[in-house]
Amino acid sequence: MRTARGTMWIDHARLVDGTGAAPVPDAGVLISDGVIRYAGPAALAPAIPPHVQRIDARGGTIMPGLVEAHFHPTYFNVAELADLDIKYPVEYVTLLAASNAKLALECGYTSARSGGSLHNIDVWLKKAIEEDLCPGPRLAASGREICGAGGLMDWNAEHLKLGMEGLILLINGPVEGRAAVRKLVKDGVEWIKTYPTGDAAAPDTADHHTLCMTLEEMTAVVGEAHNYHKKVTGHCRATEGIKNALRAGFDCVEHGTFMDEEALDMLLERNTPVVPALQFEWASIQRGKEFGMPQAVIDGHQETLEGGAESARKILKAGGRLGMGGDYGFAWNPHGDYARELSFFVNHVGFTPLQTIRCATQVGAEIMGREREFGTVEAGKLADLLLVDGDVVADITILEDRARFLAVMQGGVIKAGQLHTASAMS
Repeated sequence: MRTARGTMWIDHARLVDGTGAAPVPDAGVLISDGVIRYAGPAALAPAIPPHVQRIDARGGTIMPGLVEAHFHPTYFNVAELADLDIKYPVEYVTLLAASNAKLALECGYTSARSGGSLHNIDVWLKKAIEEDLCPGPRLAASGREICGAGGLMDWNAEHLKLGMEGLILLINGPVEGRAAVRKLVKDGVEWIKTYPTGDAAAPDTADHHTLCMTLEEMTAVVGEAHNYHKKVTGHCRATEGIKNALRAGFDCVEHGTFMDEEALDMLLERNTPVVPALQFEWASIQRGKEFGMPQAVIDGHQETLEGGAESARKILKAGGRLGMGGDYGFAWNPHGDYARELSFFVNHVGFTPLQTIRCATQVGAEIMGREREFGTVEAGKLADLLLVDGDVVADITILEDRARFLAVMQGGVIKAGQLHTASAMS
C-alpha cells in the first residue's frame, strides 16, 4: 500500500490521539512521507516551511483511523444462518467483499481484523488492498473458521450431503483440530477463528450456554497455531467456554458474554483482549421481528446483550482491554453501520467517548499486533488518520455520518472524505 510523498501540515484541529488522553485544542499534525512527525499544540510545532501542503481542519477533530476488530467482509444481507454459505456463489461473494472493504474505508475504518471469511476470500482481499488494486482497510485475514462437528456453524443436516467446506472446517478431536490449522496456515491466514460455544441464533441446537468444542480440541488448535506463529480467537459466550479459551491460551476472545469473576481474573492475568460486539445484539432485538426472527431467538439476544454489557463494564473497570466491532453484514445489522457500535457503548453501556475511541483505535491496533504502526496519533506512526467536521467527544454519533468526514487517510494518502471528493473533481 503506497504512502504519501512530501510534507503535509494539518491545523485548526482538536486532537483526539486515541490513548484516552484529553483532547488537545488548537492542535496541529505534521506528516512527512506518510509518517507522523509531530502531533500536539500547533503553537509548539516545529517551523512549517511555506511550500508544504496545508489542510485547514476548520475547528474539527483529527483522530486515529478506526479499527474494525471483528470484520466479516464476505457477509452481505444475511437473514438466517444458512445464508452464510449458500446464498451467493463464490464469484459474487468475492465482489461483495471488495465492495464491503471499500465501504469500511469510506466509513473511517483504516484497519480491520477479519472475524471469518467464506473461501479464504479475505486472504486475497488483503493482498489486493496492499497492492492498491482496490481500496479497503489494512486487513488481518482469518479465512475459514474452525467449528466442532454439530456446533453453531454446522447446520446442514447430514442427509443433505451439502458439507460446509466453503465456510468452516469441521473437526472431531484434537488431531483434526491440528489438521485444520495446518490447512489454514497453508492458505495464508494470520488469525485462526474458532467456535468454542453456541449462540442465541441457535436456541434448539447450540444456544449461547452450549459448549461446541472441547478443551482438548481448543488446546490443540492453539498449540498448532502458535507453532506457526499465528494467533487464535473464538466465539465465546458460555462462561465455561470463555474459561476454556483462556486455559487453552487464546490470543483474543470474541464476545466474552457471560463472564464470572473467575473468568475475569483469568482474563486480566493473561491480558487477553475481548471484542464484545454488542450493537449486533441490540439490532437483533430491535429489528429481528422485521426479518422473521423467532421470539425465542430475540429473547436469547436480549439475555446476551445484558450479559455482554455487564461483562464489558467489568472488564473496562478492572483495566482489561476491549476492541470495537462485530458481525456487520446481517440484514438487520448491515455493513456501513460500523460506528453505531461506538455510539451504543457510549449511550447504552456507559463508556465515555474517550474510552470508546481508545478501544476503537489503540486497542484495535494492539489486537492486530500492529500498535507500533498505527492506532494512535503519535510521532513515528503511519498517518492513518480521520479528520472529522465536529467534536466527536461531545457527540460520538458524528462518526456514523460519512458526510462529516473531511478526510480518511492511510499513510498520509487521502482515500475518502470531502477533500478526496474535491480532489477527484478538480
